[in-house]
Amino acid sequence: MKTVKISLNSIDKVKAFVNDVTKFNTDFDLVSGRYVIDAKSIMGIFSLDLSKAIDLNIHDDDNMDDILKTLAPYIVE
Repeated sequence: MKTVKISLNSIDKVKAFVNDVTKFNTDFDLVSGRYVIDAKSIMGIFSLDLSKAIDLNIHDDDNMDDILKTLAPYIVE
């Protein structure tokens, strides 16, 4: 598992993010405070505070390079 911080500060970014993560056959969790949401759930994402960076837990070790390359536009340092 790997954790990265991402920013989803617009509706278009949320839609694009969900489309990108659904391409992978692995589990992604978004963690914001005490809430853990399935990152493939657009309704769940909109229940979070999107004004701040969110932790994304990636539950995959085999395709990590491809996943990080695809999600690079959302990752914040």
